Amino acid sequence: MTANLKKGIFISLEGIEGTGKTTQAKLLSERLSKEGYDVVLTKEPGGTVIGSRIREILLQPDHTEMSYLAELLLYNADRAQHLNEKILPAVNDGKIVITDRFTDSTIAYQGYGRGIDIGFLKSIDIIATGGIRPDLTILFDLDVETGLMRNKGANKVDRLELEDIEFHKKVREGYLKILEAEPERVKIVDASMQPEQIREKVWEIVGWRLKMS
Repeated sequence: MTANLKKGIFISLEGIEGTGKTTQAKLLSERLSKEGYDVVLTKEPGGTVIGSRIREILLQPDHTEMSYLAELLLYNADRAQHLNEKILPAVNDGKIVITDRFTDSTIAYQGYGRGIDIGFLKSIDIIATGGIRPDLTILFDLDVETGLMRNKGANKVDRLELEDIEFHKKVREGYLKILEAEPERVKIVDASMQPEQIREKVWEIVGWRLKMS
């Protein structure tokens, strides 16, 4: 049996490297499905066939000569395809879409991390997404040193993870500024807690949002 929603819900999960958001996205998807909701679990970059090809280019560690502008445009190309091919059709069909990263990642990584003008980023975003934002964003917050150590322990390496620690600290600061600017949309979760505690906190936040639907 499928739970009834007046309209679909778009949820994004965000955070620096090593926060466990990818695991929590899967757990949330499974729990919502058990509750009878129709759920689409996806990610950026790489939520579509075209996006998967873009992801290979973006995250390949040996692509060290990629310019910041090329990186920015590739992420937005992936997002435009992702939104139009997967996210919007599912939301319009009354489904809950959970994406591992969306526009906030670009603001945090390319804006605060790379130092690209935020106004310029938002102009590009308007072209790629029409200014669409998730109904709910869950920000998994963790100190940078712990997050990078977790990824190292998991043998996870991509081009962005190889940036220095100061870059990742700027990214985290960027996320916290997004949270400060949009507290109604963005809800924070302490990613230093045990996975089960995090799972329950996420469920509490999502349950609150479901009651509004």
